[in-house]
Amino acid sequence: MKITWFGHSAFRLDFADKAVLIDPFFTGNPRFPSTVEEAARGVTHILLTHGHSDHVGDTVSLVEDAADASRTLPVVANPELCAYLAAKGAGNAGQMMNTGGSLDCGGFTVTMVRADHSSGGDGKPSEYLGNPTGLIIRAPGEPTVWHMGDTDIFSDMALMCEIHRPKVVFIPIGDRFTMGPAVAALAVKRFLPGVEVVVPCHYGTFPILVQDASFFVQALADHPVKVVVPGPGGSFDANITPA
Repeated sequence: MKITWFGHSAFRLDFADKAVLIDPFFTGNPRFPSTVEEAARGVTHILLTHGHSDHVGDTVSLVEDAADASRTLPVVANPELCAYLAAKGAGNAGQMMNTGGSLDCGGFTVTMVRADHSSGGDGKPSEYLGNPTGLIIRAPGEPTVWHMGDTDIFSDMALMCEIHRPKVVFIPIGDRFTMGPAVAALAVKRFLPGVEVVVPCHYGTFPILVQDASFFVQALADHPVKVVVPGPGGSFDANITPA
């Protein structure tokens, strides 16, 4: 599995014949280092953790571009967010699911898990777009990935690890809207047994967020987990023990 970080919480997973975008916030993301066309080339699925605009990002335009090319681009999201995206122009692309459920996407599965945050659209007043979630991605022969979405620490992270056995975790550290670096490091130490790689995200995008991952990295210096900090647009191979 090749993992690429595009800044903020936007990731791409490439494995087998799949190319999966998670929270594709490209346009308006000051840390996005590429073009939308390059980042989305060959994409087969989009997964969304919640409805805030810095996570939904370019989803609708990507679905429209796929339709113009006579392709269907499935978008996995909660029911409220799927309905919202349909009204914005995504048509029937939405693949509805909700917290605790799993969805077979053909070659991989997605499970929605808890995240402690909020979720709303960009209207005035903001529309309710269901509960925020994290996402567990499983594929045969690949390490299980947990994108935590936007969240604070909670002790049931340990239960999520017991149930789903993730090996790679994308964890927000930017503070203000999510955990900060110190609390995120505590979450790794106390509640993420068996995780081999953690990737910090949701930082450095805007001035009001923590600007770099140095404190998080330092806080885990004596812990066996591997901290991977790719630059925006950077990729790495998750060549670890599959779960």
